[in-house]
Amino acid sequence: MRFSTQIAAFATAAATLASANSMTFINQDQTTRQIYFTPSAGQPSIESVKIAGNDQVKVDIPFSWIGNAYSVSEGAANVPGMLAEVTFQGWNDLTYFDVSAIVNPSDHDGVKQMYPATELEAKVKAAISGCLVFPCATAYYLPDDIQTVTTKETDIIVTLGNSAADVAARDAQPMLVSRNYVLGKLSA
Repeated sequence: MRFSTQIAAFATAAATLASANSMTFINQDQTTRQIYFTPSAGQPSIESVKIAGNDQVKVDIPFSWIGNAYSVSEGAANVPGMLAEVTFQGWNDLTYFDVSAIVNPSDHDGVKQMYPATELEAKVKAAISGCLVFPCATAYYLPDDIQTVTTKETDIIVTLGNSAADVAARDAQPMLVSRNYVLGKLSA
């Protein structure tokens, strides 16, 4: 009897470890999106999830999982955009994450920012990747960019879409144009 109790305890502990990681997707506008997961080679697959506008969904992620997620707006083609890249239980047992614009830097409506869940209510986030308005200096644009962030936390927030504050910030930014355009010259 004692042996079976120990086996049950180990099984429970293993199940807890297997799902101790999570990504919480927060949809900041009214657009319904499908979240797709792309595991790195040898990693388990994760089913895609649908998230309604102005809603959130928490997805359990396997222990030591490495891969990325991207969102596709309802009615759009399934084309990867900004990537929410993550490594759970990486070197030194850290979680590594970044918003990557390498695949599709023109996606300004999908993945926006990533940060540890404990920073959700923080006025100033210390560990953050991504942007409210793209382009920015805290996203990953080139393969050798140093923009990957680390944390000991295992619940990562991923924001999607454009909140009203994001749109206001974008619209408040001055439009930058080249000198030749101002002078009416179409070529250099």
